[in-house]
Amino acid sequence: MAKRSAGLLIYRRSDGDIRVLLIHPGGPFWARKDDGAWSIPKGLVDENEDELAAAQRETQEELGITVDGPFERLGDYKQPGGKVVIAWSVEAAIEIDVATIKSNSFTMEWPPRSGSMKAFPEVDRAGWFSLPEAEVKILQGQRPMLSDLAKRLG
Repeated sequence: MAKRSAGLLIYRRSDGDIRVLLIHPGGPFWARKDDGAWSIPKGLVDENEDELAAAQRETQEELGITVDGPFERLGDYKQPGGKVVIAWSVEAAIEIDVATIKSNSFTMEWPPRSGSMKAFPEVDRAGWFSLPEAEVKILQGQRPMLSDLAKRLG
């Protein structure tokens, strides 16, 4: 069975425009990548875990905030590597300041084969993007989420 991730496509309306919140992965592999590297806040669903609960948990871990609903399931999106991302849309009920996000961290050997372990934030930054900007920034496998959101919001 394919691995499953769950996440939230958080949006807000601003001057008649829709803006979505995307995150940039932390760590050395993503440091010099921008266009096509951003994502919705998401992560793996634990065995027997409710998918929406997993999406909320991952968002809290990656942004350091709790996002409340109502949540609307957007769909299941198969990624190029085979993983399936289950996504919900939710309108931001509070002002989310992307400059103050507090992500959890992970540890890895860095530099490679050095024997030194170094901690990195799971998310190094977040940003609000218009739908056309987000189309450029987001990972290819997640682009259909944006068009599904646009259709849903009319």
